[in-house]
Amino acid sequence: MTTILVTGGTGTLGRLVTERLRTDGHEVRVLSRHSRPYAVDLREGGAGLDTALAGVDTVVHCATTQRGGDERSAANLVAAAKRAGVAHLVYISIVGVDRVPLGYYRSKLAVEKLVEESGLGWTVLRATQFHDLVVRVLRALARMPVLVLPAHASDQPVEVAEVADRLAGLAVGAPAGRVPDVGGPEVRTFESLARSYLDATGRRRAVVNVPLVGKTYRAFRAGGHLAPEHAVGKGTFEEYLAVRFGGGEGGRRG
Repeated sequence: MTTILVTGGTGTLGRLVTERLRTDGHEVRVLSRHSRPYAVDLREGGAGLDTALAGVDTVVHCATTQRGGDERSAANLVAAAKRAGVAHLVYISIVGVDRVPLGYYRSKLAVEKLVEESGLGWTVLRATQFHDLVVRVLRALARMPVLVLPAHASDQPVEVAEVADRLAGLAVGAPAGRVPDVGGPEVRTFESLARSYLDATGRRRAVVNVPLVGKTYRAFRAGGHLAPEHAVGKGTFEEYLAVRFGGGEGGRRG
């Protein structure tokens, strides 16, 4: 079986990718800043990274942070992967990184370019936002008595487990370049997602839609982050909420 390294292997996505690959019988190494024996900060690189990559056939790069440093991390990873003779680098990106002028998206696009120009065999998959991220945003907004939303905004959340399945399948295949995007089953207004969240958690909030300004808002409003032509996901937002908040905001089942 293949030896595979998963960066960010303790995160929301990386943990599930790791589980699926191990279930299929592959040797999987988990690399993260605090997970031994391969506790490595990709932003720093170093001998620990070389050790983690020794004998690895494929790398699935899930590690990311919105605090900056993704490009430096990717450069260190690519350089070390080339030294180790890695045959295949799989990268998870986001739908719309080439259309939405958000700083984090620009960084993800830059990493895509690093992967494509690495000289390694490569595969890049873009996905729409995970259900969990939508919930985190709505939970933060719902701290106020009035839930204020960006007007005319939509989203297409996807079940993270489905993206993990797709990544695991790509990891054991041949390098495929840029593969078709993975989008959730429905394009939904942000208001409809917010109302479903409020219902699932038993919260009562007035919902107000407010027009915003700026290039990033215009790109989101225009659907630059959506992939309606790739609505291949099956799990709906309501199904996710039912599992996560079966007992309300303070309870959980499943």
